[in-house]
Amino acid sequence: MKAEFYFSLLRYVYDPLTQEFVNIGVVLYSPTHSFLHATFTSRYGRISKMFGRIDGASFRATTSFIERRVTNVNERLARGLLFHNPKESLQSILDEVMPPDDTAIRFVFGGVGITDNPTRSLEELFERYVTRYENPSENARRDENDVWKVFQEPLRSKEVFPYFGPKTITAPGYEYEFERSWKNGIWHLFEPVSFDLADEQSILEKASRWVGRTMSLSDSSEPFKLFLLLGEPSDPRLGTAFQRATNLLTKKIPGQSELVRERDAEQFAEEVEQEFQNHLLESQE
Repeated sequence: MKAEFYFSLLRYVYDPLTQEFVNIGVVLYSPTHSFLHATFTSRYGRISKMFGRIDGASFRATTSFIERRVTNVNERLARGLLFHNPKESLQSILDEVMPPDDTAIRFVFGGVGITDNPTRSLEELFERYVTRYENPSENARRDENDVWKVFQEPLRSKEVFPYFGPKTITAPGYEYEFERSWKNGIWHLFEPVSFDLADEQSILEKASRWVGRTMSLSDSSEPFKLFLLLGEPSDPRLGTAFQRATNLLTKKIPGQSELVRERDAEQFAEEVEQEFQNHLLESQE
């Protein structure tokens, strides 16, 4: 269902007089979807380059505190403990999170839009206003579409491929649309994730974001199994970082999940086809 949303930007304002600033986060609020979520960067390198050294520990502590406060307000909203007027401004809600003052970190109104998927819109806004301006070395050498092509080729010849379709998993206060899925008792969700990035920190942060996303979805009323199709770093020097990322995903992702590497794409396609065939036989009995 398409509905109106409002978003605000979290900024680090270096000089109130000149209004020099760096965007460090986005908050999106959709009254119709009872959705209030934030995404913040923990990186402060760009701020240091532009304005000189800052206290990194204090910066991370502040953004983490704000993110927790936004999450708390969203949980109360999802449980019906908050009864905000749909026409109430997002800024008035954020005043509860962080009362306005003269500190360097502050919220500013970003704009209004229409969405049928607030989670995706939040990610797009974060990319538009925050990550695209960060260090270019953080950019992916291969994106998710490139990784999917590796798995798509062997899967395309299998009978199950035509049955793949999108599926949105919804949990209290959070939802995410998986573009490729099929149902066999429970939903099987296939998500390519590129770790072909340029540095160790980017790899570990991406793994952490997926841990957070799956934790948010773990309260869904629909059971599912998540298959993360992993694109490995092309730089062999990042092999250790990739292994740490996979360890994090293995240990921290809740519920049923499986990590599949590119080198196992052919075998994975065969396993998916075999499971599909078994499903057909069982349905015919």
